[in-house]
Amino acid sequence: MRIQKLELADTQAFSSFFLDYIHGKEALKSFYSQFPRIENFKAQIESKAKSFPQQNRNTIAEVLQEQYKGLTISGLTQKNLESLKDHNTFTITTGHQLNIFTGPLYFVYKIVTVINACKQLKQHYPNYNFVPVYWMASEDHDYEEIKYFRAFGKKYVWETDQTGAVGRFNPKSIEKLFDQVQGDISIFKSAYTKNKTLSGAVRQYVNDLFANEGLVVVDADHPKLKRILAPVIKADILAHTPAKLVNQTNQHLEKTGYHPPVNARDINFFYLNDSLRARIEKRGETFYVLDSKLSFSSEEIQARIESNPEEFSPNVILRPLYQEMILPNLAYVGGPAELVYWLELKKVFDHVAQPFPILMPRNFALVVDAPTDRKMKKTGIDLKLFFAQKNFIFNHWVLQNSTQELTIGKEMKQVSALFENLQAKATAIDATLSQFVGAHAQRTANALNHIEQKMLRAEKRRHSEKLQQIEAVKDTLFPNGNLQERTDNLLNFYPADSQFIQQLLTHFDPFDFRFHTLIYE
Repeated sequence: MRIQKLELADTQAFSSFFLDYIHGKEALKSFYSQFPRIENFKAQIESKAKSFPQQNRNTIAEVLQEQYKGLTISGLTQKNLESLKDHNTFTITTGHQLNIFTGPLYFVYKIVTVINACKQLKQHYPNYNFVPVYWMASEDHDYEEIKYFRAFGKKYVWETDQTGAVGRFNPKSIEKLFDQVQGDISIFKSAYTKNKTLSGAVRQYVNDLFANEGLVVVDADHPKLKRILAPVIKADILAHTPAKLVNQTNQHLEKTGYHPPVNARDINFFYLNDSLRARIEKRGETFYVLDSKLSFSSEEIQARIESNPEEFSPNVILRPLYQEMILPNLAYVGGPAELVYWLELKKVFDHVAQPFPILMPRNFALVVDAPTDRKMKKTGIDLKLFFAQKNFIFNHWVLQNSTQELTIGKEMKQVSALFENLQAKATAIDATLSQFVGAHAQRTANALNHIEQKMLRAEKRRHSEKLQQIEAVKDTLFPNGNLQERTDNLLNFYPADSQFIQQLLTHFDPFDFRFHTLIYE
């Protein structure tokens, strides 16, 4: 396997907001604390060490030992679980939804980035321990987003009528997909059949996939962890403090020329219980749980927060703060949309005296199998060009390879010069004729452009076989016109190459913010 790297901007797949962040643009520096360079982790370690209480270390270690009970784990994972109590241990975290069968490839890329970051940090700071963490979005209720995956061009869907936090779903009905999915899926079969909750199943198969890397999986849907968050729950529901701070930041972002991707609500918590996860909304002096008959007075909801904080689930605005309050975390590894919304949150962290984590982009990648690589070489087209739209690729190839002169730039200049002379003559006679001649000039230019397009289409027909080859490569690398990592599943590669994840671990560099293309020889 060989690797080829591209600048992210060359892929035309990322927002200018995200690109400005990873390029360290001055306008965004006030929205974060440390830029994701390995040398900046020393200051981050010192800041987190001062602010993270030993009691929180003990709590997360205790909860994780409980969650891992009965699961066969590697010696390194056990060591990492135990080391969380140590004041010299810190985490690097990524989070993701509980998509069935891992969902899109970038889920795996996130975890690989976290693992590799911990390895490099250990080499750079040998006196500290670094634990890779996958934070399960077990409290999310977006079933529609997790119920399917795509492999080998086919969409597989899990149908269930369960509601509420998806981590609490029973995964048994996923067994209906087992006979439909091709390849070795034994890891997933075992996970989905042996566990009574989706979060338990995901913990098991993620543990199996990364057994030797010491990865720790966290499910934050736990009463002891929520108790740490209780002061924030009160501040949000009763005083709406986070919303005020996020709105201030968003106004600043807009003045700087950026569009904030998410907005804070007055209340940024859901009510979570049994099969219900629903928004809390204040009307008058009463707090209502939407889609239910539940309601609370101010005194009742405050008492509820104190007695049962596990019944309150943070939304996208406050989940990041929850993560940083319960983990000795230094950095969050996320995708382009995630990191951009994290930039809205620094004022919230500052308000509660919580260090803002280093925001690291995950590794972005494209995997090219050997047959596709051979086809791509036959097209004579550079990899970077395949990131463009199909028609642009076709036009580029035809213009480069045709024996005919297909552009009419020279003719256009001649015609333009002709009409300029005509316009000058006509204007000298009658100034009102200038607009008349200009209109005819534009119609002539449009006609010439139309002729050029017709010539190009005719030449494309002459090379239809070659363009079909190019299209086949494009469709393989960009299924449904999307980036492979956002569409295809681990099963496209893992069953055929048992070392696929190891290949990613070998070739990905977490501090190299370029697009990694892995090509099978």
